[in-house]
Amino acid sequence: MKNPIITLFLLAGFLAMNACKKEEQKAPGNPVLNTKTEFASAYFGDSLQFTVGVSDDARIPLSTLKARLYYSDELVSETVIRTKAEGDYTGKIYIPYYADVPNGTATLKLVLQNINFTIREETYELPLERPDYPYVTLVAADDTEYRMERTGLYMYTASTSFPAKVNGYIKTPAYGQNGNELTFGWVENAIKEGSTSNIPFSNAFSGNYSITFNTLNYEASPFIIAYAINQTVMDRVDDNTYQVDLALNHEEPVVIDGFEDLDAWWIDPDYFARDASGNLLFQPKAGNYRITADFNREYFIVEALNGSDLATLQTDGSGAVWIIGEGIGKPSVATNAVGWTTEKALCMAPVADKTYQITVVAGTTVTSDNINFKFFHQKGWGGEFTNAALSTTSDLIFVGDGSNGRDPGNLGIAEGQTLEVGATYVLTLDLTGGNDQAVLTVEKK
Repeated sequence: MKNPIITLFLLAGFLAMNACKKEEQKAPGNPVLNTKTEFASAYFGDSLQFTVGVSDDARIPLSTLKARLYYSDELVSETVIRTKAEGDYTGKIYIPYYADVPNGTATLKLVLQNINFTIREETYELPLERPDYPYVTLVAADDTEYRMERTGLYMYTASTSFPAKVNGYIKTPAYGQNGNELTFGWVENAIKEGSTSNIPFSNAFSGNYSITFNTLNYEASPFIIAYAINQTVMDRVDDNTYQVDLALNHEEPVVIDGFEDLDAWWIDPDYFARDASGNLLFQPKAGNYRITADFNREYFIVEALNGSDLATLQTDGSGAVWIIGEGIGKPSVATNAVGWTTEKALCMAPVADKTYQITVVAGTTVTSDNINFKFFHQKGWGGEFTNAALSTTSDLIFVGDGSNGRDPGNLGIAEGQTLEVGATYVLTLDLTGGNDQAVLTVEKK
């Protein structure tokens, strides 16, 4: 048996040693920063490099070194470096480039922390200046680059022969020893740093004109949106879609401005006709309409309105009737079939009170041998015309009843019949007898 006195001494020694270790672990430590970089000044947009020596006088293991940059009292940038051992560490902190921030002095803080959360902090004043670039570059959507020369402090201009519409972003050269290439693009209808989304520059004409950009306030020009109908400027929906709401009268001239190659656009015969001089005349009855220019497909979508909302069919037969389904599409089935996508629903032209029309060309805007579309009360699911409310005497197109090859109200081409490819057909929906007594007529022109 061991001597109990010796055992007690050993136990007491072990407890004392363990207590010392715990005490050592709880010691706060004394982190030491030795900054080896002189922070003289920097430019907005820089990646500022720094080197810092780190240690702890109490030999407590270190945890992190943080570089924090403040504009006034706002933290705008931070770099975190893991400090696994004492020694020198090098890192970079980004100097953010924002609009309308004047030259001034920022605050740079270096924060060293050990594993016991003891902190040592040093603060430096860092004078900042906005770069005065010798030039910037406009990068167009087709990757063509236009050099924008400096024309004044923060002002840049490219003057050359441009198309009327120029989509592109702006980039800068790297500036100074620590500079980065910056980009400016289109975000939520405004120019924003750090983006390469295309800015929709536009002019009233193609040819020689100037595009400008200010690197301080991000003001740019031109945004003359040249797209207008009857002298009302169209609103931009996206790069390829513009729209305008107008009150229009039957046979009223429709003047479209700003469109290049308008003669190449498809003109919907239900809504527009040309007079002897080639001018467009509005064909439906007087009312409020939304005209949307689709630059991808080069045609104008026209939809009836009730106030500022898309029109729906009213109980008295006024309003609008919409087409959804298969085998029909504008400007062609091949490029833009409606299908069962409600967002593509076609608005029939209201040509008279409670009378609606759509003109189609077999093989182009309607398939010649197979259709399966129907009439709806709105641009979407909801009210619709079934065979209980719709009839026709046409020998070309029939109304489905659920047992004749089409769902109730869906239209089909009669068995043994086809539409003549290239021929024009006018489908007219007459609601003068009531919405539950709709009559469809089909006339070949």
